[in-house]
Amino acid sequence: MRYTPTYDIMETMRNTNQWLGATATAIGSNPATGLVPNPFFRMLAAWGEVTERAFSRMVAKPDWDIDSILNFDGRDMVVTAKPELRLPFGDLIRFDVSGRPARSRRILLVAPMSGHYATLLRSTVVSLLPDADVWITDWHNARDIPVSEGKFDVEDYTQYLVDFMRHMGPDTHVIAVCQPAPLALAATAMLAEDSPEAQPATLTLIGGPIDPDAADTDVTDFGRRVTMGQLERYVIQRVGFNHAGAGRLVYPGLLQLSSFISMNTETHAQAFTNQIMKIAQGEAGEHDKHNKFYDEYLAVMDMTAEFYLSTVERVFKSRDIARNDFTVAGRVVDIGKITDVAVKIVEGENDDISAPGQCLAALPLLTGLPDSKKFSHLEPGAGHYGIFAGKSWRNNIRPLVLDFIDRNSKTTPAQPNAAQPVAARSDQTSVSTAEVQESPATPKVAPAAPKAEAPAKPTQADIPPTPVKAEKPANIDTPVNPKKAETPVKADSPAKPVSAEVVASPAKADVSTARATAPTKQSKRAKTKRAK
Repeated sequence: MRYTPTYDIMETMRNTNQWLGATATAIGSNPATGLVPNPFFRMLAAWGEVTERAFSRMVAKPDWDIDSILNFDGRDMVVTAKPELRLPFGDLIRFDVSGRPARSRRILLVAPMSGHYATLLRSTVVSLLPDADVWITDWHNARDIPVSEGKFDVEDYTQYLVDFMRHMGPDTHVIAVCQPAPLALAATAMLAEDSPEAQPATLTLIGGPIDPDAADTDVTDFGRRVTMGQLERYVIQRVGFNHAGAGRLVYPGLLQLSSFISMNTETHAQAFTNQIMKIAQGEAGEHDKHNKFYDEYLAVMDMTAEFYLSTVERVFKSRDIARNDFTVAGRVVDIGKITDVAVKIVEGENDDISAPGQCLAALPLLTGLPDSKKFSHLEPGAGHYGIFAGKSWRNNIRPLVLDFIDRNSKTTPAQPNAAQPVAARSDQTSVSTAEVQESPATPKVAPAAPKAEAPAKPTQADIPPTPVKAEKPANIDTPVNPKKAETPVKADSPAKPVSAEVVASPAKADVSTARATAPTKQSKRAKTKRAK
């Protein structure tokens, strides 16, 4: 299809459906049709509104729409998305929070390049901003990039990640979501070998296909079944003349959207049917749950043909990353070179795109990394989108990730200033509570112990994550001791968190002291009376 005007034909079909929706809305909303005692015209107007909105969103890049965040002290703080590094195929965006000092946590979110824009991670960014300074990779729509800019495949993508990490410097915490997980792992290995001083402090891989053969899904089955020749012949198209990238070979975002919808056709059809009924009955709103989700879900971008084809061939078919045989510019990237970057794996139990086990396959590849720096978490009942957005992310995964970042930071967290007493108290409580959940219950009565003088974990100016049960390190070949895995190994790492007994001791010491001093005070009063 590279030599046929299929791209323009597909765009014409989209425009036609958008026009049909607008026409139906105009007819059904005409005052004259309101006099007809029949719900047909209301249904027609509702169908037209939903149809026009859906097809118009398919070619529009959504805005970030992050105007402000609520600070820990209750103040609204203005947020601005600023490009910090501009490259032809993608930018490095920083979310600047005006009037706020720099946070000790510096997080780089690696957004997927799989058909959706980086704004798909909007809720993820919003959830992290109160606790960290956040950067994100913002990939460009291939149809808007002139052919003169050259190619962009998985090797170029990996090199972009290396440049972004090197730009941000050390003590950066990388979180790669879905598709970029294997390439983020390779980029970290390249930095570990070439520029150890620039490698990130931690790497969190969320639902990525490190080894697609570890667990079967519809995506992996498709990758095995189809040949590269079939893909190149039937899904690769040439951008039309109405765009800056005219003539560039791409995998159209509309085709990728069709693939996404086909995986859950009944669910999407029911959602649109329900929305039409709500609009006809006057119960729907402009910013209701349906519109907020599908405005983002339907917004798709084109990928360069070489990126799409090389991803299928090298990640899914030949499994270069899983076999530790991935090359960049003819050079083999050895994942085993990573020796000082803590790695955490996050998977969803019900993930139907990157099933449990695919991302976990990264840990055996880290032969040079001690087990104490390997962690994994399987979120019960979570699907693919739930592990980086929604309740599962907000309530369970996000606190674990932030705690993992704090425990493996290469620099000492900033001490809170006098204007932030609330943050200091919250941080101390967070650490002790997490330890209490992990340790056995302590007796109610205990003598005052010298353990109360043990050094506590340094506090942060940032708001700490919500306390949750301590995570369980992954078992690789040999069992990993959870206590050992959570204990910092570097000399400059924060001190070991206070245990449950230590936290409980000061209060018990006060009680015992009070009992001891009470008789002394009574005896003094008795002597005074006798003296009088």
